[in-house]
Amino acid sequence: MSSSYLPATTESLALANEAKDPSEAISILYRVLDDPSSSPDALRMKEQAITNLTKLLTDENRGEDLCSLLTQLRPFFSLIPKAKTAKIVRGIIDSVAKIPGTSDLQIALCKEMVLWTRAEKRTFLRQRVEARLAALLMESKEYSEALTLLSGLVKEVRRLDDKLLLVDIDLLVSKLHFSLRNLPKAKAALTAARTAANAIYVPPAQQGAIDLQSGILHAEEKDYKTAYSYFFEAFESFNALDDPKAVFSLKYMLLCKIMVNQADDVGGIISSKAGLQYLGPDLDAMKAVADAHSKRSLKLFEIALRDYKAQLEEDPIVHRHLASLYDTLMEQNLCRLIEPFSRVEIAHIAELIELPTDHVERKLSQMILDKKFAGTLDQGAGCLVIFDDPKTDAIYPATLETISNVGKVVDSLYVRSAKIMA
Repeated sequence: MSSSYLPATTESLALANEAKDPSEAISILYRVLDDPSSSPDALRMKEQAITNLTKLLTDENRGEDLCSLLTQLRPFFSLIPKAKTAKIVRGIIDSVAKIPGTSDLQIALCKEMVLWTRAEKRTFLRQRVEARLAALLMESKEYSEALTLLSGLVKEVRRLDDKLLLVDIDLLVSKLHFSLRNLPKAKAALTAARTAANAIYVPPAQQGAIDLQSGILHAEEKDYKTAYSYFFEAFESFNALDDPKAVFSLKYMLLCKIMVNQADDVGGIISSKAGLQYLGPDLDAMKAVADAHSKRSLKLFEIALRDYKAQLEEDPIVHRHLASLYDTLMEQNLCRLIEPFSRVEIAHIAELIELPTDHVERKLSQMILDKKFAGTLDQGAGCLVIFDDPKTDAIYPATLETISNVGKVVDSLYVRSAKIMA
């Protein structure tokens, strides 16, 4: 920064706009912020300069400079209303988030701002920064630290009855417990978020986030029809806002269709007016899975998993359901293939199903243990021996029924004798 300042006027801002390159414009705006004047007009011009400077630094991917800017602006924050301070701070934190690979920087920045807001007794801003920090910690898989932070924050916000922030925090708690595989607590937190949301006006983006989380939890319980409805509601909200989360809602809608054996509907949804806006790898991946499911082809399924690893394997929600679908599909195929045989080579089954022999052998042994069919593996000969279905001996159920009836008679006689003796 230059030691000489520029007056905080429209002319100075215009000078920054006319600069030949971003570095020159950034330098001019820093000099505008150095203006010691605290008149209402100067403060207004400085606010505009901060907005312009934040945008330029974000475009230049200068995350460290954005963090330094927040520190530099602290004396300025004492001159403007707290609401404007909160808007500027949250805007700069959001701008840092737009720069790729700045997760650690965002966490450090939020922690620093939490300390400053505590010292300045800016409770409203601190609570929002702490909520943002908890979300960042959750993304970084620092679940324990995030849970500790949210536990204290949710009690504080409930006491103040700030319902809009409470919706955000309860939703975060739900996502956190879902990540920890604690579904009952995830559902309880989501119910609390919905209860708070029903009492106030909730922005469409926030309502979409609630519906998305609801769909994820219902899908986890295998209630795919209800999950589809929630994902559709979330898609409608995000699509109206041109939010990038719309494509994930649409992707999960397609997943639900596949899981309820309606894979043929996937092509129609993708080719609809809404679906065509989001054509790309995510929808291509779901189309490949739907095709594999329709053809009951494990080979096509594995090709889809390999070709679209980022969209399928690395998305924990899709991966969890597709793993279940893959197992079911594999079991169905194996049962169909071994049905005509009483003894068959494992290598032959592997050749028919087009999968590695060791993979097939492992799955067959699991199916035998799960009693999916009666048989044994002769590993010395490399064969699968399939037994005939054992016939249930009718004498056992009949014997149990007779004993039960005798028990009832004895109980009845005991009651009668007790009445006579009385």
